[in-house]
Amino acid sequence: MAVETYPIELETRGTNEVIDLTPRVKEILRRAGISSGIACIILPGSTGVVTTIEYEPGVVQDLVKAMERVVPRNIHYHHDAAWGDGNGFSHVRSALFGASFSFPFLEGKPVLGTWQQIVFIECDNRPRKRRLILQLVG
Repeated sequence: MAVETYPIELETRGTNEVIDLTPRVKEILRRAGISSGIACIILPGSTGVVTTIEYEPGVVQDLVKAMERVVPRNIHYHHDAAWGDGNGFSHVRSALFGASFSFPFLEGKPVLGTWQQIVFIECDNRPRKRRLILQLVG
């Protein structure tokens, strides 16, 4: 069994930016020394989300609005009171929606549905330089 690890670097604009990671993931898988197995992509951090969605403007907008309804920015968060950084909502969103996603890959391609893409959602309230990790086991 082999394990390979790849970084994915991102620069984000801040809250609610949704970035399609699928092309980068596909390119890494195409070049990897492992053709089939399980992959996990993770944000080593607590203010972002890694998930799947149909990456089209309407669904992306619907997801962002749903996140705002479930975990609104404009309410009191104890984290903000303690740290004064105004990103308490970011931590809660990341915890609820998840900072990692695992999926199988076969013949150097991710096993995803026709309309399914892997995305990163920036939840922090400021632009960030992110380093996600994609690990392949197979």
